[in-house]
This record gives sequence, C-alpha cells and structure tokens, in this order.
Amino acid sequence: MRLLLAEDEISLAKALVKILEKNHYSVDAVHDGEEALSYLALGNYDAAVLDIMMPKLDGLTVLRRVRALGNHIPILMLTAKAEAGDKILGLDSGANDYLAKPFDTGELLARIRAMTRTHSAADSKLMFGNVTLDRANFELSTPTGSFRLANKEFQIMELLMSDPHRLIAAERLMERIWGYDSEAGINVVWVYISYLRKKLSSLGADIQIKASRNAGYSLEELHDQKA
Repeated sequence: MRLLLAEDEISLAKALVKILEKNHYSVDAVHDGEEALSYLALGNYDAAVLDIMMPKLDGLTVLRRVRALGNHIPILMLTAKAEAGDKILGLDSGANDYLAKPFDTGELLARIRAMTRTHSAADSKLMFGNVTLDRANFELSTPTGSFRLANKEFQIMELLMSDPHRLIAAERLMERIWGYDSEAGINVVWVYISYLRKKLSSLGADIQIKASRNAGYSLEELHDQKA
C-alpha cells in the first residue's frame, strides 16, 4: 500500500517514513501543501496523512481541494491542534480521521489500518492457484510452507495478486513501490522479481511471475503455460 505523508517537520517526517516502511508501506514524503496537492493529483496513492500546519497551503486547504476534485482517497489529518472544534472542521471538510500531536506511533498505524480497511479488499488474504498472500502478516504461503516477505517483496506480490494476468510495467512498479524520487535504477525491479520467483519455486507454487518483453510482469498458472 502506498501512502503520501505531508509533514513540514523534517525530522518527524523522516522518523514516520522509517516507521511506515518498517510496517510494509511505501511512502512518499513532502513538506508543504502545494507539493502534497501535486502528488495527490497523480492518483498513485492508497491513502494520505496530512499535517494541517504546512507552508504554502495548509492541510485543510489541500483536503478541500482534493475532495472538490472528486478524489475519495482516505485521508488522516495529523496536527498539533487538539481542540474539538478543529477536529470537527477537519472531519466536516472530508477527512476520514484526525490525530493530534504528540501521538503514539502504534495508534497512528492502527488508524491508518482502520481508515483503509473498507478501501481495501474485505478479505485480508489474496489467493491465486495454490498460493495465498496474507496482508495481515505479510506471509506468502502454499500448502507446503510459507515465507514472511520483506517490505518491497510484499508490495510487488500484492500488486500482482490483486489482479492476476494483468500486465504491470516495470516503470509502474517503480512508481508505486520505490516512488518518484527514488535514485534506484529500473533493474531493481528485476532483482526483486527474482527473489519472489525463487520463493514461489521453493514453496512448490503452481503459479509463476511471467515477464512479457517490453510490456511488464503478470502472474500465470503453470498449467496455462502447458496447455
């Protein structure tokens, strides 16, 4: 799942990115409201965490403009303002939730999970062939065993299993998982695909990750290839 974090306190933003990435989220961090609005306009995020007090555009203005465009992405407002009136204003402006600073990171993670729960598939498990991907514990399994996937492995597999047979370009995987500002080269996608292929093979999976030249990657059942 890809998040946009808009927080003008650089040290806090860096700390939150580390925490979120450790919990298997991909995160782009921006530090003012104009950047936040530009990034959200790309439509490449599953949820957003917006600080209210930001330079250029405040978080409430960003929220209102996003909602005016018909974008219903789950948004959590993160702010030092804890008065009930401020919370009501944020929620009435279209926020899904509101968390006042200082906060417990466990609560932040719980609130993100809660506001994205209905946005995600109702079932936390994705299944294709004899393979199951459990979004709750990041586990890839077959009847013969299981692996707990690393952050980027999990995110790639989640995208592939969310819509089997659909081709996903390497560039799209880079955008969704590494982000627009990543210094990693496109070859890093192939490296992680290789990791996943080895895991699927060792688990005796009856599906595989197929590479289509100049098109991208998709999942296919092995018996489809033999037919």
